[in-house]
This record gives sequence, C-alpha cells and structure tokens, in this order.
Amino acid sequence: MDETLKKRMMEEYDCPVVCKECEGVLVYKGLGEYKCENCGAVEYDDYGKVRNYLDEHRGANVTQISEATRVSHKSIRDMIKENRFEVIDSRGGYIRCEMCGESINSGKLCAKCEAIFHRQVEEDARILRKAKAPSRSGSAAATQGESGSKRFTYDR
Repeated sequence: MDETLKKRMMEEYDCPVVCKECEGVLVYKGLGEYKCENCGAVEYDDYGKVRNYLDEHRGANVTQISEATRVSHKSIRDMIKENRFEVIDSRGGYIRCEMCGESINSGKLCAKCEAIFHRQVEEDARILRKAKAPSRSGSAAATQGESGSKRFTYDR
C-alpha cells in the first residue's frame, strides 16, 4: 500500500498505533478494533467507536453519535458515503446523490444514477476494447508476426 495513502487513512479515522496503557504495539483485529500485543488492551479507531455506539443506540442521529464518540461529523459522513453505515431515517436528506441530488441512505449515488454510471463505464470499456482489438479481416496487419511454416510446435 502506498505510504501516503496509509498515512492519510491513519489520520482520517484516528487509528491507534501505540497502546495507551503499556506503549505496546496495537494490532488491527477488524471492524475498527485494535488489540495490544503486550497487555491485551483493546482500543478503537473512529469507525470502531461509531460502530459500537450504534450497536447500543440504534437510530441515533449524527449529532448524538458525534457528541458521544467525539468523532467529527465529516468523518461520520465519509463513513456513510463509503457504505460503512446507512441512514435509516432519511427525513432530513443528510446524504444526497452526487449526480441528481436525490436523498439517499448511503453511498454516493442513488440506484438510478448508479445504474446509469455503470452502463456508461461498460460502454466506455467496450469502445476502448474495440479500439485496441485487431481487425478480424484477412489484412496483413491482422496476420503480422504469424508468418512461417510452423508457428506452433510440440514434442512427440
């Protein structure tokens, strides 16, 4: 992994590296949880804090989560856009589709715009593939490099 990306991720989600109790190395265990190699103490990054809070307080809004966990609104919003969490009560339109502006529960695009986006990516890939593929006609360009009496040989 690129060092700048790794550093950005560490800063963005406030990932713990050193144990606060014994200054040992913290090992990532998954779902935002880190465990000390020496003393076994458990610490959480921003994702782990938010996830644990939501396990206990289903339906909490972003302000409540932010105040209780001390995780910024921006970090929580980024987690929702990354599909780590989903807004279950979308009356406020907290997250909007980046293409059409429709209110969504998680991610960056609504279902309709996501389908349009993927169709466009597929079409672009087809066009690129056609442009790179050699023509199948009997032209000299298609058979270039295939001259000679035996192109494929095998031992008997």
